[in-house]
Amino acid sequence: MATNSLTISYPDDLLLSLKKSQEEFETEARLLLAVKLYELGQVSTGTAAQLAGMGRVAFMFALERFGLSPIGLEPGELAEDVRHA
Repeated sequence: MATNSLTISYPDDLLLSLKKSQEEFETEARLLLAVKLYELGQVSTGTAAQLAGMGRVAFMFALERFGLSPIGLEPGELAEDVRHA
């Protein structure tokens, strides 16, 4: 499968203000892009995980950080369903 590359310029000041290394910031940026595309329903968890550079299961667990569910329910709804099961 062919791959493409995206380059985004950002100032060094951004790294300083976020208190992140270049690698940390770029990893987080990839994850944020993948999460947003998943949230908008434009990609699956598998495709988003590839974009984020992680395994599908790890991506699915990472969705919780952003208040998203990998199965189409809000985290609170899932917990409520489990309580009533």
